[in-house]
Amino acid sequence: MASSLTKDSASTSGSEKTFFGHPRGLATLFMIEMWERFSYYGMRALLPLYLIAPDGLHMNPATATAIYSVYVSLVYLLAMPGGWFGDRVWGPRKTVAVAGTVVMIGHLALALPTQATFFAGLGLVAIGSGLLKSNISTMVGHLYDGPDDPRRDGGFTIFYMGINTGAFAAPLIIGTIGENVSWHLGFALAALGMGLGLLQFLAGTRHLGERSHVVPKPLSAAERASTLRKSMIWLAVAAVFYIVTVVTGVYTLNWLLVPITIAGLVIPIVVLVRIKRDKELSATEQSKMSGYIWFFAAAAIFWMIFDQGGSTVALFAASSADNSVFGWEFPVSWYQSVNPVLIMSLAPVFATFWLALNRRGKEPSSIVKFSSGLVLAGASFFLFLIPLTIAADGNKAGAMWVVAIYFVQTLAELTLSPVGLSVTTKMAPAKYASQMMGVWFLAVTAGDCITGLLSIAGVELNGTGVVTLEAFLAVAAGVAIFTYRGKVKQLMGDVR
Repeated sequence: MASSLTKDSASTSGSEKTFFGHPRGLATLFMIEMWERFSYYGMRALLPLYLIAPDGLHMNPATATAIYSVYVSLVYLLAMPGGWFGDRVWGPRKTVAVAGTVVMIGHLALALPTQATFFAGLGLVAIGSGLLKSNISTMVGHLYDGPDDPRRDGGFTIFYMGINTGAFAAPLIIGTIGENVSWHLGFALAALGMGLGLLQFLAGTRHLGERSHVVPKPLSAAERASTLRKSMIWLAVAAVFYIVTVVTGVYTLNWLLVPITIAGLVIPIVVLVRIKRDKELSATEQSKMSGYIWFFAAAAIFWMIFDQGGSTVALFAASSADNSVFGWEFPVSWYQSVNPVLIMSLAPVFATFWLALNRRGKEPSSIVKFSSGLVLAGASFFLFLIPLTIAADGNKAGAMWVVAIYFVQTLAELTLSPVGLSVTTKMAPAKYASQMMGVWFLAVTAGDCITGLLSIAGVELNGTGVVTLEAFLAVAAGVAIFTYRGKVKQLMGDVR
C-alpha cells in the first residue's frame, strides 16, 4: 500500500522516490502510525461496549467507564517513559519496533476469552502505545534537514492524516465485526492491523533517517544498573502487595484502579512542580511556566469531557439512542468514526480560516482560541442534556443528537488542541524542551483520571446533574482564562 502512494520527485534524479514530495521514510512512518491507530481506536471503540455486554464481561457502566478512563490515561502517562526509552536505552527505531510487537501481543491477549488475559492485554497495549507515541513523531522530524526545512510542516500534516485515517476506519471494520460477529474476533483484527503495520515498518526501515537508530543520550553502565535495580525493587514491592491482597481475599478491581488513577493525578502535579522549582531556570522561563500551568489545568478539564465521548456518551448511545438512519441500524461503535472524519474534513477549513484572519490582522490570540475550545467543550455537554432528557421519559434519542455532540467536541478539539501543542513547544524551558510534549500528554492523563475516580466513587456520569456540572466547569474555565488573559499574556512573555 505504501509504495502505491509514492511518486517520483521532480527534484531528484528520477531513480529516487518520494512520498508526495517528502522523504520516502514518511510512507513507512505514515503506515505504521495508521495501523497502530487502527488497532488502538478499534479496540477503544469496542472496550466499553464489551465491558457492559451480557456476552462480554457484563460489568456495570460505572466500572466500565472507570476501566476505560484508566486505560486511556495510562496510554498518555506512559508516553513520557516511552520517550525516555527512545532517548536513553534503545533509540527511536528499536523502541517503535518493540512497541509495535507489544501492542500486537496485547491485542492477541484481548482476543482470548478469559478475564485474566483481557486485563493483561489492556496493560500491554497501553505500554506499547506509550512507547510508540513519543518516538514515532521524533522519527518524522529526523527525515528533514532541521526545523527550517520547508517540507517539515507538510510532512507532519500528512503524518497526522495517517492517524485519522486509521482512527476513522477502525470502528467501521473492527467495531462491526466485534459487535455483530464476535468481540474477541474484533480484538484479533486489531492485532492483525498492528501486525501489518509492524511488518511494513520493518521492511521500510532502510528509508528512515540515520538518526532514528541512534540512542541520543545512552545510559552509562552505572545509570543502567541503578535504573534496573530501582525498577526491580518497585516491581517486587507491587508484586508482593497484590499477592498479599489476593491471598487474604480482600482484592477487588478497585485495588488496581484506584492507585493508577491517583498516580495519574499526582504525577502531573509532581512533574510541573519539579520543573517550576528548578533554580536553573531563568526568571523568564519561570514566568512562562507559571503561565503554562493555566493552560495545563484548563486542558485537563477539556480532556476530561472530550474523552468521555468514548465512554459516557458511547454507553448512553448503546442503551438509550436510536442508532439508525432511515430505518437502517448501525453498530454503536461507528460513532467513534465521527470525530476523525470531521477532523480530516474541517482541519483544512480551520487552517484556512486562521490564515485569512491573520492576513487581516484579526487572528485571535492563543489564549482566546484556547478559551473558546473550553467553552465549546462545555457546550457539547450542554447539548448532551437534550438526548438525556429525551431518554429520561423512556424514549430513544435520535442518532443525530449523538452525532451533534461529537461535532461540537471536534470543533473544540480543532480550536484547543493545536494551540496547546504550540504553546507547549513555545513556552518550554530550554532545559526541558524534549520533555514538555510529554507534560502536555499528562494533561490528558489528569483529565481521564478525574473521570476514572468519579466512576470508581459511583458517580452517575450520564446523569443530568453531573453532565450540567461538567459543562459549567468547562465554560467557567474558558471564561476565566479569557477574563484573566492580560495576566496570562504577561506571564507568557513574548509568546503569542
